[in-house]
Parts: sequence; structure tokens; C-alpha cells
Amino acid sequence: MITFFPLFEWMQGTDHPNTWSRNKLAMRSLAAGRTAEAISLYKGAFADCKRLLGADHPTTLTTRNNLAMAYRAAGRTAKAIPLYERTLADCERLLGADHPTTLTTRNNLAMAYRAAGRTADAIPLYERTLADCERFMGADHPDTKAAREGLAALTSEPERHSHI
Repeated sequence: MITFFPLFEWMQGTDHPNTWSRNKLAMRSLAAGRTAEAISLYKGAFADCKRLLGADHPTTLTTRNNLAMAYRAAGRTAKAIPLYERTLADCERLLGADHPTTLTTRNNLAMAYRAAGRTADAIPLYERTLADCERFMGADHPDTKAAREGLAALTSEPERHSHI
């Protein structure tokens, strides 16, 4: 894939808003299944955000969450979990427990715990996320549905079919 990102950096510098398209390019790479490329791009975007906006800026938090998501998509859950944990702690401290970014990050951490087989850690996160999403976003919101589905996947008993 040919991108114009290096050209933007060379012509306009790494601090120019056009070079921040790295985040969008990373999203597209991840959606296309190019996880190694997405991780590299998200790492660069995260470094830029920390340098230019500071570690506590909401965009920096979202970018770290996205980097963790790319690691999880690449099957590197052990790398993703600490990023999610730190992002969740920072989101709760800076944005509050009911902020949409906090709820998304909490749900993402629950999914990572689930992928790592850490059911005992995932269930309480799903339960809290579901309760908060229902309270703040409503029962039909996509984030509420995602939390409900994640929790159900861990707590539902398999269907039993009787043969008569």
C-alpha cells in the first residue's frame, strides 16, 4: 500500500495536523486486517499525542485505547491488557466513571480479559459497564448491547435441546 504519510511529515513536519492522519490510516489498516501496520501507525500516533497534547489529553487516551485494540486484533492480548488497564485508570481519573470513553475502554478491557481466559476479571467489568451504559445511554444503545452480549457470552448456559 502506498501512502502519502511520509510526504506529509517531510513537507509539513510531524506537528502539523495533516500528519495526524496516521490515526485514520491506522484505523483503515486495522479494518483491512493489516494489524502489524496498524500497530506501527498507532504507536507513532500515540507518541505524537503524548508529546504534543500530553499524557492526560482525551485524544491521547483514545489513541492508547486504539493501540491496545490493534494489539488485541493481532492476537497479542498480553500487550493489550496493560494498555487497556492504564487507559481505564486514566479515563476514570480524568474523565469520570460515566464518560463514554471510560465506558468504551472498560468494555474493551473486559473483552481482552475474556480473550485471555480471565473470566473472573471480565465478568465484573462487563456487569459494571452494562449497568452504566443502561443508565447513561439507554438499553438500546450499541455500547449497551455490546456490553450485554459480552456478559451473556460468559454467563449464559449453553442451550439444551431435548430429543423426543
